[in-house]
Amino acid sequence: MEKKRSSKRSYGKRRKTWTEKCKDYIRQFIAFMFSNIGIIGLVIGYTIAGSFMFMAIEQNENNSNVEEVERARNTTVAKLWEATCCTLNVFSEESWRNAVHVELSAFQKVVINAVQNYGYEGEDFIGNRWSFSGAFLYSLSVITTIGYGNVAPRTEWGKLATILYAIAGMPLFLLYLSNIGDLLAKSFKWTYAKCFLCRGCARRRRHEQQNIDEVREGEESDSDDEDPQTVTVPITLCLAIMVGYVYGGAILFSRWESWDLLDGSYFCFISLSTIGFGDIVPRDHKITSIQGVGLNFIFCSMYLMLGMALIAMCFNLMQEEVVHKFRTCGDVLRRIARCRR
Repeated sequence: MEKKRSSKRSYGKRRKTWTEKCKDYIRQFIAFMFSNIGIIGLVIGYTIAGSFMFMAIEQNENNSNVEEVERARNTTVAKLWEATCCTLNVFSEESWRNAVHVELSAFQKVVINAVQNYGYEGEDFIGNRWSFSGAFLYSLSVITTIGYGNVAPRTEWGKLATILYAIAGMPLFLLYLSNIGDLLAKSFKWTYAKCFLCRGCARRRRHEQQNIDEVREGEESDSDDEDPQTVTVPITLCLAIMVGYVYGGAILFSRWESWDLLDGSYFCFISLSTIGFGDIVPRDHKITSIQGVGLNFIFCSMYLMLGMALIAMCFNLMQEEVVHKFRTCGDVLRRIARCRR
C-alpha cells in the first residue's frame, strides 16, 4: 500500500520541462543580479566591459595621433639640424632664422591641429590615455555623470558608444547608489545604536518616541523602541563622516600626485559632488603594475564608487534626522494646543 501511495504521489507531481527550468534559472539569476551584491558586481562588470569597448574603439586613433605628432617633431629636429650644420655653408643669422621659422611654424600647426581635433595633451608614449585603467576611469566618469572632460572620444563610433553606454549605465549606477546607500545607512544605524549611543541618549530617545506614539495613537510599542532602525543619527556625525572621507582622500591623492592638500581636497569634493570640472585629474605616470595598469586610476575609481555610496548613506541619514526633528516639533505643538483647550 505504501509503495502504491508513493507511486501515486510521484506520478501526481509533474516534472518541469527544460524550458520551465531555464525560466526559473533566469528568474533566480535576475533576482541575484538586482540584489545588493549583484548590483555591485553588475556595476563593476559594466564598467570593465565599457573599458574594453572604449579601448578597442579609441586606442588606435589616439596612438596614430601621438605617432603623427612624434614623427613631425623628429622631422622638425632633423631639418633644424640640417639647416644649422649642413645647408648653410656660410653662417647667416637672417637666413637661419627664416629657415627655423618655417620649420617651427609647420610643427606648430601640426601640434595645434592635434590639440584641437584630437585632444592631444603632450603625451610622449603610446597607449597612455586609453589604457585599461584610463578607459576604466572614463567609463566610470560617464555613468556617474562626473564627466571630467580631459579624456573624450574623438571617433564617431566612440561618441555613439558613449551615448548608448550612458543611457544604460546611468540608471544602473543610480540603482547602485539607492541600494548600497540604504544598506550602508541601515548598517551604520545598527552600529551607532549598539556601539556609540550611550544609555542616557538611548533612554531619552525612547522616551521621545513613546511620547510621539502616545500623541499619534495612544499606544506604546516597546518592540519599536528596541529596534535599532528607529534610531536617528545626528547631522553633525554625518557631516563629520563626509568631511573625513574627503580629507582622507585628499591626503592620499596629494602624496600620489604631488598635489598640495588644498588641491587634493578640491579634487575629491569636485569629484564626489559630480561637478567634475576636470582641471585637476590624476595622471597615469606614478604607480603602474607590470602590465602598465595605472593603479592610481583604479584607486580613484574605487574611491569614487565607495564615496558616492557613502554620501548617499549620509544624505539618507540626514533626511531621517530632519524628518524626525520636524515630527517631534509638530507633536510638541499639538500637545501644547491640546493642553490649552
